[in-house]
Amino acid sequence: MPAWLAAAKAVLPYVSTILSATLPVFTDRKAQDRAPELVAQQISELQVAARQNAELVKSLAEQMQKTVAALDQGAIELERKIKRAKMLAMGASVIAVIALIVAVVAIRS
Repeated sequence: MPAWLAAAKAVLPYVSTILSATLPVFTDRKAQDRAPELVAQQISELQVAARQNAELVKSLAEQMQKTVAALDQGAIELERKIKRAKMLAMGASVIAVIALIVAVVAIRS
């Protein structure tokens, strides 16, 4: 499985939450309605949105940290498997060369 696919699977559950939090949910602003109560309400809405945004960013950062750790672990395991495969290929090559030499000697005898 490609590494980016695992990262995408880890992030996808949070995309809808992030998108719903970023949609415009603030009080409608009209030029004639600049009452102090409206401004105070808009400020509180912005503070709530900023707090939610910070929480979502923190959650996303934690998920990314877990994903990066999993990718690192996968890379380490893959390096081990590649090293083992190279050693097996080298061993098979040596055995093939020995078999070739034995066959040539047997044919000449």
